[in-house]
Amino acid sequence: MFTIGDFARHGRVSVRMLRHYDATGLLRPAHVDPASGYRHYTAAQLARLNRIIALKDLGFTLQQVRDIVDEKVSVEELRGMLRLRRAELESAMVAAGARLVQVEARLRAIESEGHMPTNDVVVKAVPAVRVAELTGTAASFEPADIGPVIGPLYDELFRCLDAAGITPTGPGVAYYEDAPEGNGRISVHAAVQVSAPLRDGVFRILDLPSLDHAATIVHRGSMDTVLPTAQTLARWTDTNGYRTNGYPREVNLECPENRDDWVTELQAPVTRV
Repeated sequence: MFTIGDFARHGRVSVRMLRHYDATGLLRPAHVDPASGYRHYTAAQLARLNRIIALKDLGFTLQQVRDIVDEKVSVEELRGMLRLRRAELESAMVAAGARLVQVEARLRAIESEGHMPTNDVVVKAVPAVRVAELTGTAASFEPADIGPVIGPLYDELFRCLDAAGITPTGPGVAYYEDAPEGNGRISVHAAVQVSAPLRDGVFRILDLPSLDHAATIVHRGSMDTVLPTAQTLARWTDTNGYRTNGYPREVNLECPENRDDWVTELQAPVTRV
């Protein structure tokens, strides 16, 4: 089972949103510890969460979402609703395009339910690596909040490295932590491998620690569509007796100009339950 923080991370929603869904009866935790009050969720509940978010993005009220979800709307019916929403978004402002990508990602996550290719996940040790990085803060771990932060960070990082005469020696490595200020905010680290002395300043050069055990999976395509891959990894860890210890790193193996051709490895630190 997942803690509320882990479940929020795998579902790409905020803890505050999950608490609200619990209070309204839309998505109850699978177990609540009677002594501590801590909420726990199962991997199977990601399916209901995906439907809730997809229907909410279609513009339904929470009451309407509850009515639809409780009547067990089929994947085919939900696909039809999402296609209708896609047509509306394509005729709207360019800014709505980012939201369209997230709706499609939720659709792919729903369609992949029950089809978990376990051979795609590999547990391995990840060595320490020296990186140069810039850090920012996102409002949450939702893709709509992460994307506008990490893109400009990488643009600025490469400008700084060029000005300092430092050439990257390996792929980019994005990683995340809970921000010190809390409230669901996320510290976003945009990093790239380098061979240079440690330093602080406008950008930092540091040694990213090794991971003794990381559950890894390769995502092909834009990071805006990473949700189904990330949830496949989450289901695998839960099914195979592991617990994740923090957010997965994102190692950019191939980053051509066309983002749909990107190849990214997700590396989730894990321990045996």
